[in-house]
Amino acid sequence: MPLSWGRITKLSNFSRLRGNKVKTVFCYGDSNTWGFDPHTLGRYDHKTRWPMVLGRLLNEGCEPGDPAWWVVEEGLNGRTSCREDPVEGDKNGLRQILPILESHKPIDAAVVMLGTNDLKPRFSPLPYDIALGAARVALAIRDSRMGPGDSSPQVILVCPPATVESPVFKHIFGDSIELSKKLPPLYRRLAEEYGVHYLEAGKFIKSSAADGIHLDPEGHLKLAQAVAELIRTL
Repeated sequence: MPLSWGRITKLSNFSRLRGNKVKTVFCYGDSNTWGFDPHTLGRYDHKTRWPMVLGRLLNEGCEPGDPAWWVVEEGLNGRTSCREDPVEGDKNGLRQILPILESHKPIDAAVVMLGTNDLKPRFSPLPYDIALGAARVALAIRDSRMGPGDSSPQVILVCPPATVESPVFKHIFGDSIELSKKLPPLYRRLAEEYGVHYLEAGKFIKSSAADGIHLDPEGHLKLAQAVAELIRTL
């Protein structure tokens, strides 16, 4: 049943009376955050995409219309960590991050999962360069002061799962499997160095055999569960 204007006003007034305690979690990533479906080449629905599942998990036990968390879903197909893409155009995640953050502030927590698109041979990537690019995005969010009262948001740097064998995107990603397997310890080290939280997605999920890059619905669910568990400890 759609909310009436009066109902919206009452909810807004209630939020102000209780001190605006609804927290915002900002999910920043590429096509796996956008929700690319490797089976249909379309987009998963709102019930399937991991940021939306995350919102449901974090708000379990809340009254309808009175959530504890608001989830911002900010995924872009082809987004890199910090690289200008000469083929796909404006995909530089680091260059885009500050105006996007400002449009959603205040942000209590941010989840960054980038690096898969940096595997593409067109960038001649080294493992450390990929990890450093993703870590720079996490650091930019931490230092943005876009949290409540100009504080620093809590940031979770997620290392994407390794790619798996598939002919579907081989013309774009080449032989990226071994390269992607080298990323987790580098992400972890840089997360510790930069003072952000770390999550290794590959411990919970695998890339889909359908195209070797994207997640099946079960992967979205398990990733959301892992992120929710970590956010609850912050």
